[in-house]
Amino acid sequence: MKKTIILMALPILLCLQIFATNQISSPDGKIAVTVFVDNTGVPRYSVTYNKTTVLEPSPLGIELDGINFSNGLQLTTVSATSTVHDHYNMLSGKKSSIQYEARKTSFTFQNKDGKKFTIIFQVSNDGLAFRYQFSDGPEIKIVRSESTSFKFPSSAKAFIQPIAVAQSGWEKANPSYEEHYYQDVPVGTTSKLGAGFVYPALFKVDNTWLLITEAAVGADWCATRLNCEAGSPLYQVKFPDPREVMYHDGLLPQQQMNGFSPWRIVTIGSLKTIVESTLGTDVATPSVITNTSFIKPGKSSWSWINSKDDFIVYDEQKKYIDFASYMHWQYCLIDVNWDQKIGYEKIKELADYARQKNVGLILWYNSAGDWNTVKYTPRNILLTKEAREKEFSTIQSMGIKGVKIDFFGGDGQSMIKYYHDILQDAARYNLMVNFHGATLPRGWARTYPNLLTAEAVRGFEYITFSQEDADLEANHATMLPFTRNVFDPMDFTPMNLYKIPSTSVRKTTAAFELATTIVFLSGIQHLAESPEGIEHVPDFAKNYLRTLPDTWDETRFIDGYPGKLVVIARRKGTKWFIAGMNGEPTAKTLPLNLSFLKKKKAILISDDDKNLLKQEKTTIPDNGMLSVSINANGGFVIAAE
Repeated sequence: MKKTIILMALPILLCLQIFATNQISSPDGKIAVTVFVDNTGVPRYSVTYNKTTVLEPSPLGIELDGINFSNGLQLTTVSATSTVHDHYNMLSGKKSSIQYEARKTSFTFQNKDGKKFTIIFQVSNDGLAFRYQFSDGPEIKIVRSESTSFKFPSSAKAFIQPIAVAQSGWEKANPSYEEHYYQDVPVGTTSKLGAGFVYPALFKVDNTWLLITEAAVGADWCATRLNCEAGSPLYQVKFPDPREVMYHDGLLPQQQMNGFSPWRIVTIGSLKTIVESTLGTDVATPSVITNTSFIKPGKSSWSWINSKDDFIVYDEQKKYIDFASYMHWQYCLIDVNWDQKIGYEKIKELADYARQKNVGLILWYNSAGDWNTVKYTPRNILLTKEAREKEFSTIQSMGIKGVKIDFFGGDGQSMIKYYHDILQDAARYNLMVNFHGATLPRGWARTYPNLLTAEAVRGFEYITFSQEDADLEANHATMLPFTRNVFDPMDFTPMNLYKIPSTSVRKTTAAFELATTIVFLSGIQHLAESPEGIEHVPDFAKNYLRTLPDTWDETRFIDGYPGKLVVIARRKGTKWFIAGMNGEPTAKTLPLNLSFLKKKKAILISDDDKNLLKQEKTTIPDNGMLSVSINANGGFVIAAE
């Protein structure tokens, strides 16, 4: 009888031993990933956080021309676990100096034809990243599909943004990552637009949060998105719409068979973990730019957000240059049709004038191509390397500091290559870059530090277009620090302190708007105030804007919940700036734990009972707990040293 029990127990013990061998944990032991092959030969992984399942067994795999790595596989080799250490610096973002540590294990699989590939997992204290490695040789094969999926417990909730259908919308300019978020919806809620969901995608499993994105998307790959079936908690990586290409070609990845796929990333933990994580740049491709001396983060004036197309004229732009100088901002952005309404010769004159005022000019361009029907110019002059270099050389000689390039056509491989080509060529001519009507940058700000910002957000321009967007601003803006802006710079073009010069009426307070200058991260912050509006702003707020740092050394999450509230602290040198934004139409009293600033003297700017800006001096109590009142759809900023 004893022999029978022992024999029956052997398979169970063997199974446990295999799963133990196939498990990799974070350095602190809180995150554990188990990798295995199911009975149909499908590679799968599952994830626990503090011993609670946050991702159920989820498929992995990839299918290339003539090679199936998605089923019928055997797990042949599991490497020894090693430790990955990296230290790097960012010219802009939530931290200037970043340390990354993770535990790494490689799992090699073999298909029925004897072909092998490897899945590399790296698990850090804030999440996991994995990617596919191929070792056949330099041959290039088209990737036909990817099985990578994320299966949540059925009780999980999602905070996700649908992606628009390709070539839909105004002048066929979609997709451009500019939709409102579905918030706190059950997993398996499908997109009403029918095209899936963008990254970063945020999920809540009980009290644990997960944020999914991707990084190291090179010129040979397409960008991806997530898709789910109705009622299913399984979200699968999905390739772009066939129309998201340049000149009807170049949709799918072109995988070199001795190379790697992009990283798939899952940040895991509390909301503090999500907001403070740098995982999206930790595994991004390191900088390929050697000369970064021309890259200067800063703030910019911008006429178009207030006076729109008809006022991209010489006198208006000169006024906004003067405005930037008056506010001690480094840049002025000149938007659409400048080549027609001002001309190159007069732009050179404005650049010379701006230089005397310590202001640099940024010029707008249409990405052009056959993927949209946008008529704005300059158009059709960045499509080839020869044309780009000619234009970049011309404007560099005029003293232009950067370019804003708009209306891209989606996420196909040829379009992603276009982004890379622009960034590389711009760097050779010492030009900073801002992408609009564009994809999520996916860690490119580390690879190309001259990429100072990108739109990929339903930004302030929509608030000037419609009252509906103005009504939703507070809720929408307090979603972004937990999603879109976690890893990548975001050109929301925030901060209108006085009033919108359109039919829209802002529902947020002035202190809410002021707080966006700290909460939102962008290498160049294009601010939505006007020369006329700033005259209605108290001097203490103007002085705050003149002295606000352009970059940050450290970031701490203080309090918040997606779409309801966010309080974030950022440090530059020895000075801390704390900003809060209330996403709900009810006033709140916040007990803020600022123990790292106890006994420090501080300046608090907030709203009075008429929603006008007020400033007061305060001291952080000995216990570090500061009570701050915040108006409905209101905000505050604190400066302490």
